[in-house]
Amino acid sequence: MALAISVITVVTGGAAREIGAVPWIVLVLLVVIDMAMSLRRPQNLTFEAPAEVFVGETAKLQLELAQAPLALRAKLDWPEGLGGDAEFAFAPAADGSSRAEVACRAIRRGVWRVDHLWLSWHSRLKLLEFVPKLAVGAEIRVVPNIRMVQSGQITTTVLSTLYGVKENRAVGEGSEFQQLRDFVQGMDIKTIDWKRSARRRSLVAKELRAERNHHVIVALDNGYLMREEIGGLPKIDHAVTAALATAWAAAIGGDLVGYYSYDVKPRTFSAPAPGRTAFARLRSWTAELSYVSRETNHTLALTELNARTPKRSLLIIFTDFVDTTSAELLVENIGILAKRHLLIFVAIRDPDLEKLVETAPGDLDGAATLVAANQALNERRLVFEKLSRMGVTIVDAKPNAVTARLISAYLEIKARELI
Repeated sequence: MALAISVITVVTGGAAREIGAVPWIVLVLLVVIDMAMSLRRPQNLTFEAPAEVFVGETAKLQLELAQAPLALRAKLDWPEGLGGDAEFAFAPAADGSSRAEVACRAIRRGVWRVDHLWLSWHSRLKLLEFVPKLAVGAEIRVVPNIRMVQSGQITTTVLSTLYGVKENRAVGEGSEFQQLRDFVQGMDIKTIDWKRSARRRSLVAKELRAERNHHVIVALDNGYLMREEIGGLPKIDHAVTAALATAWAAAIGGDLVGYYSYDVKPRTFSAPAPGRTAFARLRSWTAELSYVSRETNHTLALTELNARTPKRSLLIIFTDFVDTTSAELLVENIGILAKRHLLIFVAIRDPDLEKLVETAPGDLDGAATLVAANQALNERRLVFEKLSRMGVTIVDAKPNAVTARLISAYLEIKARELI
């Protein structure tokens, strides 16, 4: 309005020009009054966050301001590994402060720093908008997801499967000597130890049990293909979650657990160790496992793994491939490992790729996409068939099912005493 009055007075000319500045003077006075009435800088920011957040999960952040204007809105400078609401509001509390609860999703492992909070509110007369920046300086640590371990679900499953039902119905069917006992009618004649029976001049039988202390090694491919996002998380994070759950199951099952990582070359190897100590080391190591963009050298990495594991072991390999051509060297080297060790090959299936196959195309571009998706799935199937013929156990599942499928495969191998 002030601008319109100024234009009119300039065009009109004469004495009217003298009043052209009046609207601007009034506007300046209103702005000064509005600023004096509204300038109330928020103070004493309190930021509360969990010490650790599991990757892929959502945590609640609590923010509080001791002094804050009404209708206050805010934005956080989210780092790369965290995500949340683009904008949120502060609500007045009974004690005169203002509080906000923000949902924060952990999308990358690591220690992420939240540095600044941007605030925004309008003045009393709606002439001004204040946008100050407050320092936060908080750190949020995103760690591998061990929710299934903490819940006790894995412990219960393993103990009931290996030490409950199995041992009650499979006494004498193991491969490790436990004790000698007098032979009684109804026992299997094959269990008689004839040499010791001759010395004692009475029949004695050997009682066996399932062998313990097998070597289980978790091998993680950390190449660029494992950075592909599926279900909002990179494949490597889904693999780490499944690896930790299986390592805990193996520790509960009495086996020794080791780990190995590689990309363009071998990176980290830890010899199998017993119990929860090995799990704690594995969890600490996976928390520091970085995201890389290097191509995987399967020949070098799997040859090194074979050299470092002279004893027959259960190797759980988490990796990925694009097509049959890129998987040739992978299949060849896994075939070499399968001659000495027992292998589980873990691949994470892409649900979006399967949706493309199930969706009817609406145009030529859709038909081309459908053909390409079908070809990709068929090539993956061919690779899995080759690995199966080598005696490799295949776990090809969607992200939300890979952990359960892998633990089931491990328990089946234990029950059948294949190691």
